[in-house]
Amino acid sequence: MPSASASALDTNLALVDRVRAIAAEAGATPGQVALAWLLGQGDDVVPIPGTKRRRYLEENLGALEVALSAEQRAALEELTPVGDRYPDMTWVAGVSA
Repeated sequence: MPSASASALDTNLALVDRVRAIAAEAGATPGQVALAWLLGQGDDVVPIPGTKRRRYLEENLGALEVALSAEQRAALEELTPVGDRYPDMTWVAGVSA
């Protein structure tokens, strides 16, 4: 995964630290902040978080109570990870499903 390569890892971990800082400001977990941000993107965006345990389900539901400030939302919108998330698959462009 290119986004986890040595050259991208430090930059991307700094982004994680920023999300953690925003979560601390909001009195929430980083996951709740991510879900709260997604929920604020409009009625046509529906997050579908996965979970293995009831406590994580309850944590996810807590995102409904997270009120991100305009400044926090702006800070989250500025975060851009480096490195491709998935390998280049353009070679399959000629293959139809």
